[in-house]
Amino acid sequence: MPPTTTSSSGHKPGKSGRKKGRKARLFVIVLVLAIIGGFAFGAYWSVSTVRASFPQTKGSISLQGLSGNVDVKRDGHGIPQIYASSDEDLFMAQGYVQAQDRFYEMDVRRHMTSGRLSEMFGKGQLKNDEFLRTLGWDRVAKEEYDKTLSPATKKYLQAYARGVNDYLKGKDGADISLEYAALGFENDYTPQAWTPVDSVAWLKAMAWDLRGNMQDEIDRSLLTSRLGPQQIADLYPEYPYSRNKPIVREGAYDTATGTYAQGAAAASTQSGASGASGTPAAGSAAFQSQLEGLYRVLDDVPTAVGVNGNGIGSNSWVVAGAHTITGKPLLANDPHLSPSLPSVWYQMGLHCRSVSAKCQYDVAGYTFAGMPGVIIGHNGDIAWGMTNSGADVTDLYLEKLSGDGYLDDGRTKPFTSREETIKVAGGASKKIIVRETDNGPLLSDRDDELVKVGRKATVDASAPDRGDGYGIALRWTALDPGTAMDAVFLIDKASNWTEFRAGAASFDVPSQNLVYADTAGNIGYQLPGRIPKRAAGDDGSLPVPGWESKYRWTGYLKQAELPFEFNPKRGYIVTANQAVVDKAKYPYTLTTDWGYGTRSQRIADLITSKIKGGGKISTDDMRQMQLDNSSEIAKLLVPKLLAIDVDDKYVREAQKLLEGWDYTQDADSAAAAYFNAVWRNILKLAFGNKLPKEVRVKGQCLYVRPVNTTSPADADQPVLECGQRDADQAQPDGGDRWFEVVRKIVNDENNDWWHAPGNRIEKAATNRDQLFARALSDARWELTAKLGKDIDTWSWGRLHRLFLKNQTLGTEGPDFVQYILNRGPWNLGGGEATVNATGWNAAGGYSVVWVPSMRMVVNLGDLDKSKWINLTGASGHAFSAHYTDQTGAWVKGELLDWSFTDKAVDDSTSDTLLLKP
Repeated sequence: MPPTTTSSSGHKPGKSGRKKGRKARLFVIVLVLAIIGGFAFGAYWSVSTVRASFPQTKGSISLQGLSGNVDVKRDGHGIPQIYASSDEDLFMAQGYVQAQDRFYEMDVRRHMTSGRLSEMFGKGQLKNDEFLRTLGWDRVAKEEYDKTLSPATKKYLQAYARGVNDYLKGKDGADISLEYAALGFENDYTPQAWTPVDSVAWLKAMAWDLRGNMQDEIDRSLLTSRLGPQQIADLYPEYPYSRNKPIVREGAYDTATGTYAQGAAAASTQSGASGASGTPAAGSAAFQSQLEGLYRVLDDVPTAVGVNGNGIGSNSWVVAGAHTITGKPLLANDPHLSPSLPSVWYQMGLHCRSVSAKCQYDVAGYTFAGMPGVIIGHNGDIAWGMTNSGADVTDLYLEKLSGDGYLDDGRTKPFTSREETIKVAGGASKKIIVRETDNGPLLSDRDDELVKVGRKATVDASAPDRGDGYGIALRWTALDPGTAMDAVFLIDKASNWTEFRAGAASFDVPSQNLVYADTAGNIGYQLPGRIPKRAAGDDGSLPVPGWESKYRWTGYLKQAELPFEFNPKRGYIVTANQAVVDKAKYPYTLTTDWGYGTRSQRIADLITSKIKGGGKISTDDMRQMQLDNSSEIAKLLVPKLLAIDVDDKYVREAQKLLEGWDYTQDADSAAAAYFNAVWRNILKLAFGNKLPKEVRVKGQCLYVRPVNTTSPADADQPVLECGQRDADQAQPDGGDRWFEVVRKIVNDENNDWWHAPGNRIEKAATNRDQLFARALSDARWELTAKLGKDIDTWSWGRLHRLFLKNQTLGTEGPDFVQYILNRGPWNLGGGEATVNATGWNAAGGYSVVWVPSMRMVVNLGDLDKSKWINLTGASGHAFSAHYTDQTGAWVKGELLDWSFTDKAVDDSTSDTLLLKP
């Protein structure tokens, strides 16, 4: 069964209901049901298969290649803590243990990153594989392994792979997981040995989902089919630096030294142009259709850790000891990612019995199944967290194709080409040709419609002659070999700020905000990453012409040029995807598409209110901040909504819910349910119905005036246009960019955006209050249909529900199978752009589309008093006690004890497994 809703991490590589070629998958499900329910041995088969795949957690196992004994201690939630006497033994055991719990997830991941999903799941995954082969993640990962990674990192990767392969030795698919048993009825697929490159390639998948503003780049171009430049500018307002503070507040770029200096007083002149740059063909039919086709391809690519690059957020913050109860720093982190089953994260500890040159690690935290080391967490000296920086590390180039080459400054250059063979389970292999320009692989080769349009459509006069057509190439930092895997190990063993920054210097992709704290009392922030420098006039916000070399990247920022802070005077640092630094204090354009700082400023306000009140912040205060449900857009709009004179008594009844509401979006709040419905309808009336079909929700059909009509007689003849995007990808999504859009015009009562046409039931709106009145009414009747006429029964949680779906068999097929493998729903509080960011897409509905995928609070005063929680559990086995044993506590906002020292781990241990040579 192909991965369709949950990624290769146990979470979502694609969208339910969108993939093609499901017949083979449904056939497997039917067979499984027949075996379980129909044949005499069905019950025995199902029970024995499930039991066979559960990990051994007690007793002893011999592993070839270990140099000494290794202890694997699991607590009551199945979270492993590994103890070894050498680095290689430690990471070999990590590979073995992760394979015990999550090998099926690991196997799906590596097939995704290498463009080999069709080998497991058949021809329905061919399009995905073709695109992923074009990107070439595994090829770049192999080049990294061969050429750029350190010898030590290679040793660790090799040891990890040995551990995974020791687990696989002598096992068939049914011994590994229930999913393999089901796949065995469809084809003769057998899991292959794990390789070090399989681990490295996962970093490419993570980087893809966290790649920055590529989606905004496409959307801005697509909007030109119906909106003018000023209207588009309205929908992408400037970041509100004066209201929502950037991450880094102290210091500035020093032009004399070419470095970012925390104490620098003089700011450099901004060299990157503000506003959108353009491409000569940006408004052409060819370019619009190219981008529309490209979006279709991108939207089908399996996601790794997020929602295909949309809406990705996270919170992390650190508070200095001067403001905490312990007198030492506290550090919190909760990355916001797609809900997944199992969770994308895997909790574990990696401990050397005695830290020495032979065995250097004593670290615990969150990692990914399939990768050695710890990605987020703490060791005995430092703690760190991550959020997505949003730095723009991708650019799309419109390429002029000509025969076997492409135009480059007036001359034709040959493509770099390679042939790829894609094996297909149950079918014939397929060969594709991947072509690349100096700007990257031609993504447009993966969509037949793009090729046709590039040959036939008209272009602007300033573009070169059409010839054989136009294509789209992708320039992306992750397609160059890097050193991110080195960074994982360097950070895991860092003992101070200097060593941490040295490790961060190797963390080239994806670019993440790194927050830091140590037991000596220091706090800090570093922006790492390979971030491109662009030519003057190009800010990366729109695709650019590939036939002009002046649009090429001119280099990368050095770490010394990247913003950082160390022990800022204010005593805290907050990162929540807001602007990294005030553009007036920095000469380079990191991106034009920051988050707008709603969450970050709320967190900062919560911290400062505690500090100004003379209080000290505790671990539980940090936890409570993570659960903050306050709606900033509600604070802005509710007073205006209450001022509307409503005649309809039923609408007035709902409006009264907002009176006295404290703007918190608890799961049981009727006011939160009604406000969010009103907000959704405001967005639809003011903006959504005016956007082009390419960005509207699929199935939403509207009569609109034609664009680029050829006859005056056509001008008043509306045409029916239906939206083309899935519900969790459409616009307006209601995030904090839309908060800012509305904030800019909310006091301009006659702004054109407040105009909305009437229908057979309601009059046209010609000002803000008329549109708000319609939204109040529409929301009342929408919730009546969804929740019932009696508003006393309404609650936000009944609308805002979380479903966890197993990554393959649980995403489609008969309800019975989904019932067995999936979990939920849970009614959640929180919402879009709140600190407790249980995100939903206002264009598509109220269901939860991303969540705090884990939460942690590290206490640098006493590491054993740190707290953590995962979205699901340690196990990827559907019937394991640890499949979703943390979810209930996660929903309640609780955190689990996080043992670290030897005594604390021993006290919390339930099972011990001895791995011996």
